[in-house]
Amino acid sequence: MASLIDRHAGFVAELRRAGLPVSVAEGLDAVRAMRAVDLLDRESLRAAYAATVVKRPQHRATFDALFDLWFPAAVGDGAGGAPDPDRPARTLDHKGRPVPPPLDPRVQARRDELADLLLSGDDAGLRRFARQAVAEYGRTPGQESWFSSGVLRALSPETLMARLLDAVLAGRERGGMAERVARRTFRDRIARFEDLVAGEARRRIAEDTGAERTARLAVRPPLERLDFAAARRDELAALRREVYPLARRLASRLVQRQRHGRRGRLDFRRTVRASLASGGVPLTTHHRPRRPHRPELVVLCDASDSVSAFAHFTLLLTFALREQFSKVRAFAFIDATDEITRFFAPGADVADAMTRLAAEADLVWITGRSNYGHAITVFDERYRDAITPRTSLLILGDARSNYGDLALPVLRSMAGRARHAYWLNPEPRAHWDTGDSAASRYGEIVPMYECRNLTQLAAFIEELA
Repeated sequence: MASLIDRHAGFVAELRRAGLPVSVAEGLDAVRAMRAVDLLDRESLRAAYAATVVKRPQHRATFDALFDLWFPAAVGDGAGGAPDPDRPARTLDHKGRPVPPPLDPRVQARRDELADLLLSGDDAGLRRFARQAVAEYGRTPGQESWFSSGVLRALSPETLMARLLDAVLAGRERGGMAERVARRTFRDRIARFEDLVAGEARRRIAEDTGAERTARLAVRPPLERLDFAAARRDELAALRREVYPLARRLASRLVQRQRHGRRGRLDFRRTVRASLASGGVPLTTHHRPRRPHRPELVVLCDASDSVSAFAHFTLLLTFALREQFSKVRAFAFIDATDEITRFFAPGADVADAMTRLAAEADLVWITGRSNYGHAITVFDERYRDAITPRTSLLILGDARSNYGDLALPVLRSMAGRARHAYWLNPEPRAHWDTGDSAASRYGEIVPMYECRNLTQLAAFIEELA
């Protein structure tokens, strides 16, 4: 029981570290739910935990990955998962990767078995097969770790598609709805097998190195807590969808901050006229209606290699902000500054905009390394008219200037001319003022916020209110 309690506490702590909001009360609810299920039924235990601690569908993938590490389906090789000691060692290619003989009857037998499981859709059998496959092909000779790539390279499940389609479409016309449905079904089953192999490899790594360490290295956080610098291509697409509602909120917050009160300026004539009814005493004041105003925005973005992934995200943000402000001007810099607003024409694609920016924008002065001081000075000299009393200035960068001049007086003048000025820094706050970072010195002039993920961006927007 003590071991189960420790495992529960460690699992809940790891869920919180991964970004899932699990309160103490919800952790206790999970313990109570465990009393109502059979602890030997792993899927019932998974469902009990998920019902009590998972709040959003987007968190389910992270939850499942961590559950498989803390409550594994098997220990060691598992039943029937021991590798055959008589199996000959596999050869390696010029990069040291295992290359199973294409006509090896053992490999062919495994592929036939996998094809039968994919054809039948037997999930339990597919799980057992994945465990056995990792035991046989998941460890490269001479290395101690486990890899799912070795299994997928040996069995090549994606190459079984033609055989599977022939089995279910025998004698039927190809290219129609039946083939499209079958192809989609088998594609999903192959993806399921690949996920099972990856989970089994993680389980074995966790046995060797510990569940905590494996979770930190192998389990990706939820989208809202994913660092922009670590986002993959598919995750960038999801981030883009999340950015638009945040951009609308940012625009509305900036508008609210421009309102000094709910009422407009005093209408003196109407107030005096109304006071005649009370003997000249202005008991009621009248105000002129405020004119609706959409703010203007200037974005100044660091585009150097050290923050290239963050720069990609800021381009997404700029794309979204363009539709929320009456006027948006975007500028990028490395050690020189150039306006990039022209790349954000309506209908433009983000990838195309980045390609044009890299090829056409004049961002390099001498070295091509970050020089905030020179970039800020060039911006002030060339584009001084961009900042007006109606402008909100948004600077995005890590404030690392390679020990160059910082141009603090110029930045102070820019911030003084703007209605608002903010700085979003993609580095963890613990790294500020280390090495060549000038975060605190810049932060004394322009309020600086840590912004590495959607959660921190949302917190920044809420703070503007």
